[in-house]
Amino acid sequence: MAGLIPQDFIDDLIARADIVEVVGRRVQLKKAGREYKACCPFHDEKTPSFTVSPGKGFYHCFGCGAHGTAIGFLMEYDHMDFVEAIESLAHSMGVDVPRSESDKPARRYDELFSLLDTVSRHFQACLKDAPLAIEYVKGRGIDGSTAKRFGIGYAPDGWSNVLDKFGKSPEAIERLLATGLIIAKDNGQHYDRFRDRIMFPIRDARGRTIGFGGRIMGDGEPKYLNSPETVLFHKGRELYGLYEARQALRHIDQLVVVEGYMDAVALARHGIDFAVATLGTATTSEHLNRLFRMTDNICFAFDGDRAGRKAAWRALENAMPQIREGRQVRFLFLPEGHDPDSYVNEFGTDAFLKALDDGVALSEFLIEELASQVDMSTIDGRARLAELARPLVGRVPPGVYRELLVDSLAESVGLTAAKLEKMLGETGSQRPGAAATPHVRRQGRRQHAAGQPSVVRHAISLVLNYPAAGQKADIEKIAGIGRKGADLLQSLIETVQEDPNITTAGLLERYRHDEQGRHLGKLAATELPNDEDFDASAELAECLDLLAQAGRKERVDFIIEKQKVSGLYDDEKTELRQLY
Repeated sequence: MAGLIPQDFIDDLIARADIVEVVGRRVQLKKAGREYKACCPFHDEKTPSFTVSPGKGFYHCFGCGAHGTAIGFLMEYDHMDFVEAIESLAHSMGVDVPRSESDKPARRYDELFSLLDTVSRHFQACLKDAPLAIEYVKGRGIDGSTAKRFGIGYAPDGWSNVLDKFGKSPEAIERLLATGLIIAKDNGQHYDRFRDRIMFPIRDARGRTIGFGGRIMGDGEPKYLNSPETVLFHKGRELYGLYEARQALRHIDQLVVVEGYMDAVALARHGIDFAVATLGTATTSEHLNRLFRMTDNICFAFDGDRAGRKAAWRALENAMPQIREGRQVRFLFLPEGHDPDSYVNEFGTDAFLKALDDGVALSEFLIEELASQVDMSTIDGRARLAELARPLVGRVPPGVYRELLVDSLAESVGLTAAKLEKMLGETGSQRPGAAATPHVRRQGRRQHAAGQPSVVRHAISLVLNYPAAGQKADIEKIAGIGRKGADLLQSLIETVQEDPNITTAGLLERYRHDEQGRHLGKLAATELPNDEDFDASAELAECLDLLAQAGRKERVDFIIEKQKVSGLYDDEKTELRQLY
C-alpha cells in the first residue's frame, strides 16, 4: 500500500494551483472585477451566482452554497475521490505526489472497512441459520434476491456474539469500538450493540459498509437502532439505499425519500429502485445536497400522521435554500395506518407510483401548512400567514421559482405580488424592529456589539481572508469562551500559527470535513476592506478583546449569582476580586 500524502505537500499544491485555470477548463468563466463568475455547474440557474476567487484560491456559489478549493472542485465536478483529485491536480501542474513512509492512518481506515464488511457477511450467514428471522423477513414480503441485494442479515440474541468472534485481542476490541459494533461498560467490560435484530448494512458511494441499522422483530424500543457516529459513519450525510439505487439505475429520474430501511427495501422489491431512507434523523441540508446531485426530482413519502408531517416540514425548511427552477420537490402523505411498505404491499406498484405523481408540491405544502395555523377568513389571519412565510421564502434563491412562489402566496393572502415581494424583502437584520447586525464601520473606531455571535463570525472571516493576521493573535484571551463558533475560531488561529504559510484555500481544505467547517466557505466569501490602511491583525485583536470582555462579564455574573444562592469557595472569592 502506498503511504499517505504529506499535509505540507497538499497545502503547497493548493497554494500553487490556479483555481481559475482548473475551473475554467470545465466551466465558462467571465471576469468580474477581481474575481470570475459563471452560472453554477452544481445547480440550474440563469443568473450567475458562482464565483471563483483567484486571490483566495477557492470557489463559492451564493445560490446553492457549494464551495471549495481546486481539489474540492475536481472531487465534485469530476466525481473523483480525494486522492484522485490530488493526483490529477499535481499531474496538471507537472509535479509528482510524494508519499510518507508511514501509512498507519490509511491502513487503519482500511482495517475498519474490512471489519465492517466481514461482520456484514457474518450477519448474512447468521440469517440463514435463524428460522424465526427468516420467517419475519419473508413475512415482510422480502424474497431471497432482495435480501441478497441489500445484504440483509441477522444479529443473534446474546451479549457477546460479535465480541467473541471478532474481538479476540485488545487491538481487535479497539476496532470493534471504533466501528460502533460493541459498547464499553463503566467497569471496562464490553457487549454487542446489536442483538436479536434484522440487520441492514449501510453502504457508502463505493459500496463499502460504513455502519448498520438494526430492526427489532417484535415489540420493544427502539424499533430501529443505528450505528453511532464514527470516523466512517455520519448519519446526517448518509442515505440508506442510495448505493443500491445507483447500481440498479443507469440514470436516476427521481428519488423518493422514506423514513425506514424496510420501506426502501419493500419498494425495491416491487421494482421501485429509486427509494432511499434517512437514518433515524431529520432530512438535513447535506442529505438534500446529495439528492440533488443525483436528480432534480425528489418526493418525500411519509406517514400522514403528526410525526410524518413534522418530518416533512423539516425537509421543506432545509430544501428552501436549494429549490429553484428546474428542481421539483413533492410530498406524499400516505393514508392513516399506512407506510410505504404496507401501502405498496397492499395496493401494488402502480398505485404507489400514481400516488407519487399526485404528491403535493412544495409550494402547496408550504401554504397549506401555514394556513392551518391561522384563521384565513380574517385579514389578521392572512397577514399572519404572510408573516410566517416571510423567513422561509427569504431563503429561496432569486429566480423564476421564487417569483412563482410569491405569486401563489400573494393570491392566498389577498395582496399583489409586488406588495408581498416588498414585504418579503424586509427580512433578516433589516426587518423593522429587529436589531441590526453589528458590522465594521470604516469611520472612526470600528464598533461591535460585545460578545455577539457576529463578532465571532467576523473574526473567523478575518482569519480566513487574512491568514497572516492570526499568526500573532493571543488565543489565550478566548480560551473557555462559551460562544458559538469560538472553538472553531481558536482552532483556525492555532492552525495558522502552526503553519504560517497556509492560504485561505488551504484552511478551507483542512476543515472541509469538520462539522462546523462546512460553513467556512460562506465566511471566506465575505467582502472585507482591501485598502492600504486596513489592519486585519488589529481588527482581529479587537474582536478577541471584545470576546474576552464578554466572557469575563459572563463569569462575573455567574459567580455573583452563585454567591446569592449558595455562597462562594475561597478560590471563587479570589477569582471574583481578580475579575473586578
